[in-house]
Amino acid sequence: MASVPNLSSMGAPVFISSDSLHSILSHNSIIQHFHSSLPAVSLAINTPIRQSYAVSPSSSLLLMPSWSSSPSLPYIGVKLVTHFPQNSALNLPGVHANYVLFSSATGQPLASMDGTVLTLYRTASVSGLASKLLARNDSKVLVMIGAGALAPHLIRAHLAGNPSLQKVIIWNRTIKKAADLAENLQGSNEFNGVSFESNGSLDEIVELGDIVSCATNAESPLVKGEKLKAGAHLDLVGSFTHTMKECDDEAIKRGRVFVDNEAALIEAGELVGAFERGVIGKQDIGGNLAELIQGEKIGRKNSQEITVFKSVGSAVVDILAAQLVYETYLKKNKC
Repeated sequence: MASVPNLSSMGAPVFISSDSLHSILSHNSIIQHFHSSLPAVSLAINTPIRQSYAVSPSSSLLLMPSWSSSPSLPYIGVKLVTHFPQNSALNLPGVHANYVLFSSATGQPLASMDGTVLTLYRTASVSGLASKLLARNDSKVLVMIGAGALAPHLIRAHLAGNPSLQKVIIWNRTIKKAADLAENLQGSNEFNGVSFESNGSLDEIVELGDIVSCATNAESPLVKGEKLKAGAHLDLVGSFTHTMKECDDEAIKRGRVFVDNEAALIEAGELVGAFERGVIGKQDIGGNLAELIQGEKIGRKNSQEITVFKSVGSAVVDILAAQLVYETYLKKNKC
């Protein structure tokens, strides 16, 4: 992370494009930034519950504000997100976002950046950090369920957090999307010794996964708990409403469940439904990401244990990711 800039000397706010974000960020750098910064500043960041407004029966607007009282994080941040799932019919992304950063000392606007790209990096990196902490350190096979915009980011983040991974198997409802993603990644020069393939049999590949990562809008469970191998780590990213769920109750019952933050307990369909049906109680949750980093909660206890990580996103990781982007941008451009 760059040193904290002198915000009082800043001029006009900067716009940081998606191309600049790609040049500034890597999943490894964000994982490291979250690991070093999250425990220290998490208590100093105010993060009201996200506001969600129905724009239409299928579309929504979300506002995610946060502000920090820590001298090392002198910012106010707001992410504005639109969720239009019907955009797939128009060959457009279903989620668009913008992130605006202000000084918490003066209130002056500092930067505006592509919130969609920022979200892809930070969401995937949260999962990559969680699997680094919770997955077996000899994990070999990553199963990626879903082949949308987040999937390649999740694959890169899990590979960054788990250098022992050797194979990635991708599944998607549309088989061609999974095959295309596997082909594109296999053709890249950035992965040393990692093989990529697609497979249309979901139950079959779940049984193979040391890490199983899901990024879908599923409302019917895709991952069956009985199919998870002993010692597997299940990463659930897609759901953020009560009607959405990517795994069944058996997966929640078999695993020790961890969350990115407490909002997952009231937002994630997998957990809310499990609580309502008495599958587990809130007291059974193993801890959150900051507690795992600090060692306040014990992660994986043995090589046979199944771990489950459910993330719903938070303004805390948004502002930390935006900090990394902004301060790195200033350093590169000598602002």
